[in-house]
Amino acid sequence: MDPIILISVLAALVIILLVVGAPMKPVRFLGNIAVKFVIGALMLFFVNTFGSFIDFHIPINGVTTAVSGLLGVPGVVLLIVIKQFII
Repeated sequence: MDPIILISVLAALVIILLVVGAPMKPVRFLGNIAVKFVIGALMLFFVNTFGSFIDFHIPINGVTTAVSGLLGVPGVVLLIVIKQFII
């Protein structure tokens, strides 16, 4: 599937959830998790964009997106530290 279509569908779902609201708690919880994953992917995208100047790259996949999305900025720092010192 084309990444542009996937991102567009996810953005549309987030906007629908924000505008309409989710009356059920499980749907709202899944919506919050999806928004955090999207924000985590965006943080990794910006790290990769600015890291390209110094040949630094963190792959954007499910695990790294989950870590950066659920932990936030400390998760991104953790991924950078792991990339620099362990790998």
